[in-house]
Amino acid sequence: MQTPRDWLTPEALLMLQTIDQKGSFAAAARTLNLVPSALTYRVRQIEDALDVLLFDRSSRQARPTAAGKELLREASRLLDDMDAVANRVRRVATGWEAVLTVAVDSVVSRSVVMDLCASFLALGATTRLRLRYETLSGTLGALTSGQADLALGVVPVPGLPSDIRHAVLGPIPFVYAVASHHPLAQAPEPLSDATLAQHRAVAVADSVSRGAGLTIGLQGGQDVFTVPDMQSKLEAQLRGLGGGFLPESLARPYIDSGLLVARQVHTPRNSAAHYAWHDSPQAPAGQALRWWLAQLDRAATREALLRPQHSV
Repeated sequence: MQTPRDWLTPEALLMLQTIDQKGSFAAAARTLNLVPSALTYRVRQIEDALDVLLFDRSSRQARPTAAGKELLREASRLLDDMDAVANRVRRVATGWEAVLTVAVDSVVSRSVVMDLCASFLALGATTRLRLRYETLSGTLGALTSGQADLALGVVPVPGLPSDIRHAVLGPIPFVYAVASHHPLAQAPEPLSDATLAQHRAVAVADSVSRGAGLTIGLQGGQDVFTVPDMQSKLEAQLRGLGGGFLPESLARPYIDSGLLVARQVHTPRNSAAHYAWHDSPQAPAGQALRWWLAQLDRAATREALLRPQHSV
């Protein structure tokens, strides 16, 4: 007699993920090179085995039910765990990881990361490279959850697992900046917290998937416009949609050109970014990760990652 375990295979989980991502059985069937009736039949077999309805079929779109959403969340975790096991086995056998995933925070220069990726790929190593972009505690969260092997631009917190090492990437000077036509551009300095609270702040959303996440540089009760990354924050502040702290290196060209105005505040903000990685006697760093760590050991590389060049 077959059990739910017989139906919840990696192929089945990937199939369910595809339906959710594509939004319909027809679109998912095209992606999976199946006829829609065959895809529908397979889903019904899984639903019968679990005795639940996974997708609402009352409209042309396939919307996951509450049970379907829970299964999809667990499917993502299970598939990541399978990839991690395969990666560890490959690393033990060859010294090179099957896949190396690098989580990159929004304060880190993506162009410099791409330069590093190009140099790594030029090695011709068998390791496949993956990048994921994160923000604030989501960057460290990607590492601690096993979804990344190396994280750039993290803010370490107490109580990290013993297999996570970290080192200083460098200081990140921040400047409070507003557009030249923003009301705070002419307000008396230093700007008090009470003054800032009267104006909308532009904030970067924390990409952590669970928990409260981090909130930095906001005042209680302040109106907030939330954007997905640091580049979007810059664009919003250039348009006068709010004020906020920006990495000085990111804001400097626009301050020099007059598009942004740097203001002194009563409570300044400065920070230091770290990079972190998995390493332990039981699961030592593989060849690919060691290559990245060797690059990060160079002061010029660390400085470049936090000193992106921008043109106005």
